[in-house]
Amino acid sequence: MPKTRMNSESGKGMLILISGPSGSGKGTVCKLLLDNNPDLNLTLSISATTRPPRAGEIDSRDYFFLSEKEFQTRIDKGDFLEWAPIYGYHYGTPLSNVLQLIEQGKNVILEIDVQGGVSVKKKFAGSVLIFLLTPSREILYKRLAERKTESQQEIDKRIMWADTELGYISSYDYVLINDNLEETVARVRSIIMAEQSRSSRFKLADCWKQ
Repeated sequence: MPKTRMNSESGKGMLILISGPSGSGKGTVCKLLLDNNPDLNLTLSISATTRPPRAGEIDSRDYFFLSEKEFQTRIDKGDFLEWAPIYGYHYGTPLSNVLQLIEQGKNVILEIDVQGGVSVKKKFAGSVLIFLLTPSREILYKRLAERKTESQQEIDKRIMWADTELGYISSYDYVLINDNLEETVARVRSIIMAEQSRSSRFKLADCWKQ
């Protein structure tokens, strides 16, 4: 797939990837950004997954919940921008949905795993990669335990995977320690605003052309 440059001044949106270990606060940060910043023209790209829904999750709102067979069929058809196995399940980003939103001028947020983030970066020039991290391993463990959505075995698996995720930090444009949620959201907002003003995204208006 050829690289795509997203240019907000030409009417197209940006692709913003937010990654980090499970429990780092990705979902909460994304929700607050979407709920409280209408001027940023943000929308969340819904991912597909083969894991079962958690309590309160709704299909087509939180995720597209697919069977392993359905997921494999979409892989074979090339329907995913990226996909990867994580924690024993498969996760993927529907390609057509992302491209449509960007063409509409939306700034698309992907809450995505590190493997997917690096894969998307290679395909989309101009994508913005943000890595969220807790202040310490102990705090990460505490957050996972307190949300009570995983078994002890699942928590241990996520802590172990976090070590692998840390190895991808150098591939990301920004790294934020999510110690204070309000400050983290404000910093992500600042990053998005600054990225919109990059010269590489600017298209000179016709009134300035000779």
